[in-house]
Amino acid sequence: MLPCFAEPGAAALPLHAVTPAGLAAWTTGHGAGAFVNASGFTARSGEVLLLPGEGGLGGALLGVGDGPSSAWSFGGAAHALPAGSVWRLEGAPDPARAVLGWGLGAYRYTRFKTPGRDLARLVPPPGTDAAQREVAAVWYARDLINHPANILGPRELAECVVALGAEHGATVRLTAGEELERAYPTVAAVGRGSARPPVVADLCWRGSAAAADAQLVTLCGKGVCFDTGGYDLKPAAAMLRMKKDMGGAAVALGVARLVMQADLPVRLRVLIGAVENSIGAHAMRPLDVVRTRKGLTVEIGNTDAEGRLVLCDLLAEADGEAPALLMDFATLTGAARVALGPDLVALFAQDDGLAASLLEAGAAAEDPVWRMPLWPGYAAWLESQAADLANVASKPHAGAIVAALFLQRFVSPDRCWAHFDLYAWNDSPRPGRPEGGEATGLRAAYHAIAARSAR
Repeated sequence: MLPCFAEPGAAALPLHAVTPAGLAAWTTGHGAGAFVNASGFTARSGEVLLLPGEGGLGGALLGVGDGPSSAWSFGGAAHALPAGSVWRLEGAPDPARAVLGWGLGAYRYTRFKTPGRDLARLVPPPGTDAAQREVAAVWYARDLINHPANILGPRELAECVVALGAEHGATVRLTAGEELERAYPTVAAVGRGSARPPVVADLCWRGSAAAADAQLVTLCGKGVCFDTGGYDLKPAAAMLRMKKDMGGAAVALGVARLVMQADLPVRLRVLIGAVENSIGAHAMRPLDVVRTRKGLTVEIGNTDAEGRLVLCDLLAEADGEAPALLMDFATLTGAARVALGPDLVALFAQDDGLAASLLEAGAAAEDPVWRMPLWPGYAAWLESQAADLANVASKPHAGAIVAALFLQRFVSPDRCWAHFDLYAWNDSPRPGRPEGGEATGLRAAYHAIAARSAR
């Protein structure tokens, strides 16, 4: 159990969730009208009011605002309530969503820092186990993203895949060295400049109710543990947060964790390209030409467009097995952030039904994605005189679309494929979303997979 939750049956104070419309009725029913009115409490979303009791603290009100129930109304409660206190929910319209918001807001990265004040804890209501698993998966992904690059390099990220597989009875194969050069040549090219060699981790798992021919779900994750930009060096400000450039791998592993914990009736494969993009004697150079796993050659127009090189080999490997569903996750382009900002994941999909299911799942889970077009008119921008294609466009526009079109070259036209271009970071704290690493798209992807497996 995560430290933000208390065991069932623990002594706990009541935390009353109230809306502005229901506040008057609550105060009348509890004889607390004068106190609540004098406090100025209005039940706006996330607002907390401590209530007196005979022995001191008697409970608290938590405003959830107007409109549909939102997890974020509960996202600041663990910090706002007294340190070390324990609470039980009263009147929450959606207990699972409340548990989710509470848990996501209680996260702190404390591996290298002494924790501050103890946070309040919540006794999870019955029937919220799935929400608690989602919280734990997000904490897991956030931890991976927040680890500094000197602690989490390619080998360490690959070992995290091994540990996750061992926890759930999956098999994991690591590919490195000369074998990596042969099997994943573009992954090798990206990592060649670093003293920490690249690794591809390949996890395979099957649900207990999944037949040998059950639908195969394959997840690919960009695991660039640090990105200097290579010889097309990033400026200092742009390089500062590049420990998060493995955010796609973290999200893919978080999704996989949920799939395995829920024991969905599917076969699951996860491919993680763990690599560091550095400058060195053996690093790739602008206008180098590299050969991909698929056999296509790529001219390196920019060494800082390395994520698509990592993913293209993984996608080619995954596509060859003809999965029923193929998803990739990557902190791929700044252009996606310019278009959609930090919270919205840029979604590209070949299949309209898959795109619709992801949009629906993201909206329901409060983990939104936004569909972007795989516009074929821009495909010609990737033409190269020296190779089959270039890794960057000949024009400065539509960077996220062009990157997705590059990846599409390594996926069969009829494949049910989705590409997530995500930010994986919160620039500033908000209820339920502390500053630092963020698992954007994780819950949307998982819920879409779960819905698909149920059908």
